[in-house]
Amino acid sequence: MDWVEMRVQTAPESEEAVFNLLLELGAQGTATVGSSLLKNRESQYGEWFDEAEESETGEEKLWIAGYIKAEDFQPSLVEKLKKRVENLTVYGLNPGPAEVEARRVSEEFWEKAWKEYYHPTRITDRLTVKPLWESYRPEPGETVIELDPGMAFGTGTHPTTVLSMKLLEETLQPGQRVIDVGCGSGILSIASARLGAETVLAVDLDPRAVENAERNVRLNDLQHRIRVREGDLLQDVDQTADLVVSNILAEIILQFTADLPRVLRRGGVFIASGIIAEKEKEVVRAVHDAGLTVMKSLREGDWVALAARS
Repeated sequence: MDWVEMRVQTAPESEEAVFNLLLELGAQGTATVGSSLLKNRESQYGEWFDEAEESETGEEKLWIAGYIKAEDFQPSLVEKLKKRVENLTVYGLNPGPAEVEARRVSEEFWEKAWKEYYHPTRITDRLTVKPLWESYRPEPGETVIELDPGMAFGTGTHPTTVLSMKLLEETLQPGQRVIDVGCGSGILSIASARLGAETVLAVDLDPRAVENAERNVRLNDLQHRIRVREGDLLQDVDQTADLVVSNILAEIILQFTADLPRVLRRGGVFIASGIIAEKEKEVVRAVHDAGLTVMKSLREGDWVALAARS
């Protein structure tokens, strides 16, 4: 099958927002390409990284790519995407150059390029993420999460995911119940189970995410502890949990903080990531209004993750 790759050059703070825009326009998968890939690895698939370079000011050029089936692609999508990216200023985000390009690629090319740069990565003291096609022998005390990210979901190495997993490792107690809101690939649900959670409910509005998360849960043989289902944030969740984790945009987190007192047990913890630094105060205020107290925050670059207790 052939695909059309739509690439957007943007600022790092708009990365997650551009992902969402691409998916809204019909992308079946996304990927991030930055100059760090060129610096760290040489690839026979050079054209895959040909736009990943530094600007004249020395700043990294960040390209977000989305993949649409060639049969579904319309040239008008390029201009539509450009306008939506430029409009991110309304939400206080810097869209960067907002340049949009499109080209036709084969699925075989995409898969080979993907496997060229995705390898086992130690995320925290205890957690390592490993793609399913790699062999890996863990060290004593190291827990491995096997992941098939698929075209639509990340590798687990994005700063927002790393921050989430660090807070999970510090906060989650064995035997606790967890709800993962906006589960994506299911990586945080799997990490929770690996860290000792008794049960995990993984929820995502996108049926593709549900399918991908279910596949990764099976890869890790955790079907007996993790239940994945389609759902709109916490709206139709009727169970309670000791810990709620969510790695999505701040604007989406703000939509369900009012539901936290209903699902989070007394003394429970809410971990929120995907928060750009400029939105931190707004999220902290919403969490406080929901009756929670922020215990800790972690930062990496422009990204912030919070842990708050009820």
